[in-house]
Amino acid sequence: MINGAHVIIYSRDAEADRAFFRDVLEYPHVDAGGGWLIFRLPPAEVAVHPTDGPETQELYLMCDDVDATVTNLAAKGVEFTQPVTDARWGRLTRFRLPGGGEVGLYEPRHERATDL
Repeated sequence: MINGAHVIIYSRDAEADRAFFRDVLEYPHVDAGGGWLIFRLPPAEVAVHPTDGPETQELYLMCDDVDATVTNLAAKGVEFTQPVTDARWGRLTRFRLPGGGEVGLYEPRHERATDL
């Protein structure tokens, strides 16, 4: 039986991004050896969206209050790459990882599958 998921973020500066998840987001972690940190994520959901373009994947971290979370992370030096926008399903923004990648931040307006 499948009992979890493992997300991989490819990075041009993996050490800096690992430090970000450890020090800024303060995610609990284990060292898989040689400083290779693996982080415990909050409860997760997966959604499948249709596309006519290339098949890609995105990572969005969820929060209860996007404005408060943006304020908290910005005070820690996190760079946001787009303003908070409203959509029918929630409020979202994106921030830059130290290695250059981007991660979405999302306050859902719908029922969360993690609450089931």
